[in-house]
Amino acid sequence: MSSPDQPPPSRSAPRPAARRRGFWRDPMFQFVVAGLLALVVLVVGSQLLSRNAATDEAIADARTTTRLLAKAVVEPALTRGLVEEQSAALDRFDRLALRTIVGEDKEILRIKIWDHDGRIVYSDKTQLIGEQFELGADEIEVLDNGGTEAEVSDLSEPENRFEQGFGRLLEVYTQVWTPEGQPLLFEAYYSYDEVSERSQEVLGSFRPITIAALLLFMLLTVPLMWVLTRRLDAAAAERERLLLAAVQASENERRRIARDLHDGVVQDLAGISFAASATARDVADRPEVAKRLEALGAGVRSSLRALRSLLVEIYPPDLRTEGLGAALDDLLAPATASGVRVTLEVADTDGVREETVALVWRVAQEAVRNALRHGRPSTLDVRVERDATGVRLVVADDGTGFDVEGESRDGHLGLRALRDLVREAGGTLDVRSARGAGTTVVLEVRQ
Repeated sequence: MSSPDQPPPSRSAPRPAARRRGFWRDPMFQFVVAGLLALVVLVVGSQLLSRNAATDEAIADARTTTRLLAKAVVEPALTRGLVEEQSAALDRFDRLALRTIVGEDKEILRIKIWDHDGRIVYSDKTQLIGEQFELGADEIEVLDNGGTEAEVSDLSEPENRFEQGFGRLLEVYTQVWTPEGQPLLFEAYYSYDEVSERSQEVLGSFRPITIAALLLFMLLTVPLMWVLTRRLDAAAAERERLLLAAVQASENERRRIARDLHDGVVQDLAGISFAASATARDVADRPEVAKRLEALGAGVRSSLRALRSLLVEIYPPDLRTEGLGAALDDLLAPATASGVRVTLEVADTDGVREETVALVWRVAQEAVRNALRHGRPSTLDVRVERDATGVRLVVADDGTGFDVEGESRDGHLGLRALRDLVREAGGTLDVRSARGAGTTVVLEVRQ
């Protein structure tokens, strides 16, 4: 084992998280994109809602116009002669209607006046006067109880055959009274396209307000988000700097402790071991003393192996200098000292990437630790194989084993951490075990 006071491999300090991530993962970028998407959704949604509201408002205007027209113009012109279809009364009302109410140059395209029997008392389309059709429930309700209703005209109905050339129509009907107290139903037809145009006019007055309010909100929140993001990045960078400083301080302290142990106690124990063995040979003529000295030397060497393993725990070896085989031999020393039959085979790892060698060491360290701590094995086999495709590590023991699926479900941190570590390196980790059947850990990493 080489001296632990040798400088550790150079490690480039990790860049701050804010610099490592791509711009698409930057919170500011994500906020702006989310804000723009929200703006689009809100604009589209508000457009739909506003369009519905504007259409309702335009229909309400048509109902109001119809009601005012019925009370201010139509109802005062109604006479008994009109209801009885007298020619003079019809001509007089027709002139009034064509002059003030209906026509292609006016808002209303067609009017009809019905009685309770469904007879058309008057229409600007004179062919309909006197014809009788069945009134709908809504129309009868308005005729009996008053009010104003509006609906899209069904141009397939026979009473609407003369309106088919106008396109889509909105019909609005309300109650009017004759001087004799007879209720009639006044019905006016509007172009639905004009209703839609009116709704667009209403919508147009709301659209700039909606978009301007949302843009103003974005303009106010983006700078605030930028400031908060910069503060969070600065705080994260500071935390990362402190963490790196803490890790470096811990590593320096571990290296110092390992150096002191290696240069002091380990060297002294090695000297005592050599001295005991040499003294045992010098007193070969005194078998009892030589035997005690050999036992003493063996005990010191066992303690020396345990101490070297402890040094490996305190400060991982420099794999580039010592090699993977020597590091694994130190790792397995406690198993050998405790009576476990150990087999170690390590292929030549020259030319293998340092990251791959470090990963093999890390997985072997975790697998051996778990085997000794939890498995109580009698044999432990560690093999590092290499071929043209990559490196393969096998750690097998005949210990008590465990339920792999159960450990995974219970969130076993060691197993999960190993899997994550191997996955990030692009390798595969296979853990095969069962209660009472030992454990085999197989790591495969491609070159």
